Amino acid sequence: MTLLFRFIAVLLATLFSQTIAARADGDGDACRRLGFRDARFVVCSFDPARSDLRLFHSDGQGSAYGSFDAVTRALWRDHAFLDFAMNGGMYHRDLSPVGLFVENGVERKPLVVSEGFGNFHLLPNGVFHFGDGKAAVTEAKAFARSGATPRFATQSGPMLVIDGALHPRFLPDSDSFKIRNGVGVGRDGRVHFVVSEDRVRFYDFALLFRDELGCANALYLDGTVSSALIPVLGRHDRIFPMGPIISVVSRVPG
Repeated sequence: MTLLFRFIAVLLATLFSQTIAARADGDGDACRRLGFRDARFVVCSFDPARSDLRLFHSDGQGSAYGSFDAVTRALWRDHAFLDFAMNGGMYHRDLSPVGLFVENGVERKPLVVSEGFGNFHLLPNGVFHFGDGKAAVTEAKAFARSGATPRFATQSGPMLVIDGALHPRFLPDSDSFKIRNGVGVGRDGRVHFVVSEDRVRFYDFALLFRDELGCANALYLDGTVSSALIPVLGRHDRIFPMGPIISVVSRVPG
């Protein structure tokens, strides 16, 4: 019975999501494939004033969801579903967030501004935060100075674009190619989520956000473990367990 419930929930959520996505496409919110500098990407864009953006990590018992399927099952009990989802920042082996994580106004992990090992600590890193119909990507130290108390926030790193400039450590001839995903906010306030379909350099990935999508600030979410749920494109990644999950939630019509 549990397997049947899971199948029905995922199937219905997918069908409803395709309906919502098709309707949203007419209003400028859409997921699409895009070619840029000899690489392929998927870009999903949403207006935070019209879309129900949320962050998920743990259930009521404190256990990490770890997958899109687990979040889907939890939402279905509330007659809602995932219209879109993506891994939302770096995490430890136990799936706990590495840096700042705020869910429904509650800070689950504090901001981290210290140096360290790995991409997260390739400073400057940053915070994707949203609530009350607005969203932004802000460099971590600037976020700390602002005193902002967003409804949702997730920290990751490095920043891809900082106030219109590419991260100073990115090299146009780097030999580091990975599948990557990230988020940026355009001049019109719309949020752009991007996952590469080919392995790309940090430099080219950042250029996509700045020059193609018009994002003055953009944040790297992760590489290799770049997962997305995009029903309108028939994509549902299940390979890796996840920590923070960024999503767009819709209600079941009726």
